[in-house]
Amino acid sequence: MSILRDVKETVLDGQLGFSGSSGDGVSIHIGVSPIVSGKLITITGDMTADTIKERLGLSPLADSVMDSVQFGAARVYCLPVAASMTGTVGEVTKEAKGGGTVTAAGNPNNAFAVVVKITAQGTLNTAAFTYSIDGGNTYSDEITVPVAGKYELPGAGVTVTFAAASDSPETSFQVGDLWNFSTTAPTLSKGDVLAAARRVKDFQEEFEWLHVVGESDLDTWTAMGELREELAVDYHKPLCILMEAAYPGDEDDLTDWAAGLAKAREQVRNTDVQVCTAWGRLVRLDGSTQIVNLAGVASGLYARAGVAESIGKTRPEAGFGIKKSKLEELLPAAMDDTIIKTLDEAGFLTFRGYSGLEEFYVYHTKMLGPETSDFRYAEDVRVKNKVIREVRKEALLLLNDDIDMSDFDGEMQSRAKFLTVPLDKMIAAKEISRAEVTIPEGQEETFLETELLRVRILYLSRGYIREIEIEVGRTNVSE
Repeated sequence: MSILRDVKETVLDGQLGFSGSSGDGVSIHIGVSPIVSGKLITITGDMTADTIKERLGLSPLADSVMDSVQFGAARVYCLPVAASMTGTVGEVTKEAKGGGTVTAAGNPNNAFAVVVKITAQGTLNTAAFTYSIDGGNTYSDEITVPVAGKYELPGAGVTVTFAAASDSPETSFQVGDLWNFSTTAPTLSKGDVLAAARRVKDFQEEFEWLHVVGESDLDTWTAMGELREELAVDYHKPLCILMEAAYPGDEDDLTDWAAGLAKAREQVRNTDVQVCTAWGRLVRLDGSTQIVNLAGVASGLYARAGVAESIGKTRPEAGFGIKKSKLEELLPAAMDDTIIKTLDEAGFLTFRGYSGLEEFYVYHTKMLGPETSDFRYAEDVRVKNKVIREVRKEALLLLNDDIDMSDFDGEMQSRAKFLTVPLDKMIAAKEISRAEVTIPEGQEETFLETELLRVRILYLSRGYIREIEIEVGRTNVSE
């Protein structure tokens, strides 16, 4: 913790009495990547999928950033991490007439669905092939089978080995022969995530979100919540953490799965941590169709939304609906309203469709704070964090000011007015409804000794329509 004098902030929660430009929208994505970089890599919204892959590799990090860019992010900062837990190569299956074989090995950089297809008959150094890493959606240019048999799929971290048939080598590989296998992506441990996240304390640019790419569990959510408090208090970086819940297993009963997540979530009480439980079949920026956690989509929507604007807004002009040509379906297919309700009430970020609307939407932007918190939704937390960021900038300009002790109240009130400037801007931008800056009484007697100015800021947030009730009936009165 810093021991130097500075401007310090305390969040007042529980003020509402519930019983139950600045870096706005900018995120840092932490994720697995084969790229080695000592500094953050900047991706901009005008970059193509190929450019993003060149900068971040064929990696989960690149995939997530593509999702964010596709759905609205104009700028994303990326922190590539070498995973401590490597990916795996699955069993190779064969659909071939020839007697040759193909095997695969390596440390894959991502989850790939690999297809190797023979395009010209022959043996080593004469046959030719193409390959796909996206299940046959796109293929490479034609390649001659190497004389040594080994070919490394560029950027994938996987090597395929061709072996000729011993009895008829000249016809080992025939046109149309296919080999298929899948890989799993490398994953980050809790230690990997925390070590990477701590590096953002030295980052000078303003940002609002820290998105940890890849499935994570309760231990990591808790640890990241604790680290978030350290970054906010010691390094003056009030930020939101976005995490991804794991996909339910094939044998999981969805009701039990949702109940398990809800029970685990009871151990986390942090208003600045959000966990996305939504998954879907997404057509990505590179044209591939994959089953993905939708946190990357949410990150892109947050980048487009104002800090006080819910990314679940359904007005067409708001642009937060996800077209079914992009998000083909929410998964698992058995995910019904009851499951979504359980997850939503437990404080998770969920997506849904509405009967009568064509697109998919974020349901509620729930955070992992307690139900009694004033900051249960991302828009509440984003506004709170912006107030802290912007008022701090003004307050820094007051450090080491000298004041006339014979007019203590007047001097303090002038400082209070100085601190209202950023709040007035937020009111004008319709980010908050009203704000009041006050100087708590009783400071004059001890001020010369403590040299500490205490200020209280209370603001009235925007209101949100979360539910609508409509009464419909007949009348016998005519105009």
